[in-house]
Amino acid sequence: MTDASSTPAMPVTIHRGDYRPPEWLIPDIALDFALGIDATRVAAALSVVRHADAPVPLVLRGDGLTPAAVRVDGEVWNGWRMDGSDLIVDLGDRTAATVEVDTVVDPASNTQLSGLYASNSMLCTQCEAEGFRRITFHPDRPDVLSRYKVRMQGDKAKFPILLSNGNCVAQGEQGSDHWALWEDPWPKPSYLFALVAGDLVVNRDSFTTMSGRKVALGIWVRDGDLDRTGHAMQALKDSMKWDEEVYGREYDLDLFNIVAVSDFNMGAMENKGLNIFNTRYILADPDTATDMDYDGVEGVVAHEYFHNWSGNRVTCRDWFQLSLKEGFTVFRDQNFSADMGSPAVKRIEDVRLLRAAQFPEDAGPLAHPIRPDSYQEISNFYTATVYNKGAEIIRMMATMVGPERFRKGTDLYFDRHDGEAATCEDFVRAIEDGAGVDLTQFRRWYEQAGTPRLSLSLVDDGGQWALDVQQTVPPTPGQPDKQPMMMPLKLAAFAMDGSGAAMPEMLVTLTDATQRVALGAFAARPALSINRGFSAPVIVDYARAPGELAWLAANDDDPFARYEALQQLMLDTLVAAVSGGTPDHSVVIDAVAGTLAGRQTDPAFVAEAVLLPSEAFIGDQMVTVDPDAIRRERLALQAAIGAALEREWRAILSGAAPPATDLSRAAKGGRRLRGVALAYLAATGRDDVPALAFRIFSDADGMTERQAALATLAHGDSDERVASLDIFYQRYRDNPLVLDKWFQVQAWSLRADTVHAVKELAQHPDFTLANPNRVRALYGALTGNQAAFHQADGAGYRLIADLVIALDPKNPQTAARMIPPLGRWKRFDEGRQRLMRAELERILAQPGLSRDVTEQASKSLLG
Repeated sequence: MTDASSTPAMPVTIHRGDYRPPEWLIPDIALDFALGIDATRVAAALSVVRHADAPVPLVLRGDGLTPAAVRVDGEVWNGWRMDGSDLIVDLGDRTAATVEVDTVVDPASNTQLSGLYASNSMLCTQCEAEGFRRITFHPDRPDVLSRYKVRMQGDKAKFPILLSNGNCVAQGEQGSDHWALWEDPWPKPSYLFALVAGDLVVNRDSFTTMSGRKVALGIWVRDGDLDRTGHAMQALKDSMKWDEEVYGREYDLDLFNIVAVSDFNMGAMENKGLNIFNTRYILADPDTATDMDYDGVEGVVAHEYFHNWSGNRVTCRDWFQLSLKEGFTVFRDQNFSADMGSPAVKRIEDVRLLRAAQFPEDAGPLAHPIRPDSYQEISNFYTATVYNKGAEIIRMMATMVGPERFRKGTDLYFDRHDGEAATCEDFVRAIEDGAGVDLTQFRRWYEQAGTPRLSLSLVDDGGQWALDVQQTVPPTPGQPDKQPMMMPLKLAAFAMDGSGAAMPEMLVTLTDATQRVALGAFAARPALSINRGFSAPVIVDYARAPGELAWLAANDDDPFARYEALQQLMLDTLVAAVSGGTPDHSVVIDAVAGTLAGRQTDPAFVAEAVLLPSEAFIGDQMVTVDPDAIRRERLALQAAIGAALEREWRAILSGAAPPATDLSRAAKGGRRLRGVALAYLAATGRDDVPALAFRIFSDADGMTERQAALATLAHGDSDERVASLDIFYQRYRDNPLVLDKWFQVQAWSLRADTVHAVKELAQHPDFTLANPNRVRALYGALTGNQAAFHQADGAGYRLIADLVIALDPKNPQTAARMIPPLGRWKRFDEGRQRLMRAELERILAQPGLSRDVTEQASKSLLG
């Protein structure tokens, strides 16, 4: 137990039901920055208009700020006071005024990477969600929209490039300084403000919109990185074209800039006209980026561009509505990526991520609806639930109404709310009105946490078959009782007796706790294809014999359902083995062999389908997770498949890999399948595999092959492992993004000494807590390595708790995101439960703990 006196006070809880419209609006704001790395002076002039019926003081939020001067309508003003960190300005009976506030900030000491901060001698900003209040005093809420004028002045040698939102309307020089004036004609909330000043080079291009306007495009990076921006630029142009064709959305400024920043808490930020990106999602070339990295760049560039409409032109009324912009925009970027590549593979990847990140969140102490009811620190709600489950909820609406009616609904949404701060309810209502559908019950997806479970049973009524569906939504913290959800369920049924009989795909809308679905006439029990395309984000409980799953894996006409059948066959075999049964590997081997037979047609799909379920996903199927048994049985099945199909795996590796410069769907699929083949071969323990992997590593002409071979070698203890890690390090030690991969593959290793290795790597000269990418590469990878993180002596738990304690004073957002794996303690045995709880208590006992970490750790401790 923790002594109550050492426990930090709980942060104030903010409730959605307490929302009140802003009392003051700010139609216009002018910002004047005198730039410096150690001290930047900010002069803010706010044109405020009273929105309340009666006189009320103007409340301006601040975080770590002290006002140097306050003026009202040009005169020094004494009618102000500080209330904690907030500035309260008494404007008397005024209904409008110009309020000027001067502040000074220190970007160099801003390790939180929120507000205005320094990154490698460059100044940049991150204001979502509440970073603007770290730059100047402001209401800093998303329903206060303003037109911005931004003037920046600084040393021309230190800051040769000056960028902000909108268009540059004037610039000049003043001694050794220079200045630039930017104006953004579109009203926006403060979280979309952006500023960048530094020594940058640019990749310039242009895009002509559907109405014939020419938009200037620029991707700004550090000198030396310019030749790695081509893929991002093409992704940007593809995104602009796709959004016009699919949603009718045209870009609305004459300029669109992207800046790549090394130190960034998030993946990227959609600031109006000036997107700021983590370098990870901009820089790519065949030597340093894998095919997955290329896909990531394409998807994130699209995501941030799509926010121009779904997030910027229509923004959030309050932060409880975060999924309004994020869930919708994830859905849009998922469909864009599917159109750019393989729809089947993209769907598999999206569902795998949902199950790996969101399903455990829904089943743990941090479960929350996609529109939460309360929060203590909004940064903690940038979650897989808000983003990925939010996207699935949009997808369900699109599935139920069809593409044409869904487009009518989104057009109506944009038309109704352009220039406004909207709510999730506004979006649902627009789909209802545009599509002509009643979504009253569907709104429960916004209100209820937890992943619904569908229990299915097949009923034979004299040769007429039906499916009984029972729906339950499990209790979650604060929500013990749930109501049935409305959801689309895609089904098909097939005869396995060779008669050819089938029930074509049907779309069933589930609304009741129990429901019967007629399937038609079959002479014998049909094979059931369930939740095709993953039409609803649910867990399906339906017992199918191995033979039925194998038949579906070979014959189902829905690619995702074929993938699911093979994965379920593997999963059933593994869970039975972990639970003490005698595994029959032969049926899995035969199914994998059958899938491999079609590898020439779609190697990317085959590669995804024949991968074994992850250790974490296997654990999710069990009442009590046994990490050691799961790893043992998974390795045994992997070795059995590797040995039985050794000839096939070697045949895949016998030819030359597609050139790394070839980013076609077939080429990427071929490289992916080669990586899977190498991993299966390595599982056999054959003596020649380390040498084979090292030869692939040495001969690789790109990062995809090189990293796959390195990761395979990193699991073993061969001389080739030591040599490849050293060669990789020496080759890429000066490239931070690639060096992240070096740290990551070692933290992902299946070796018994991985936790000790991570502890040593944390002392490596190239490891730093200052860069979130490096922290995620090492410690984040460890938390994803189930058997290592859950090492029985608790060493993995101690490492993460030590990290959180050390990182919280520097960067609480990144520190807080490391806590959720500790919060899943109820899923494990008593010994591990005790150890995880002890580390959460140790974290909470630290003095001066941030709101971010306090909220995450306290809720996680409750379980």
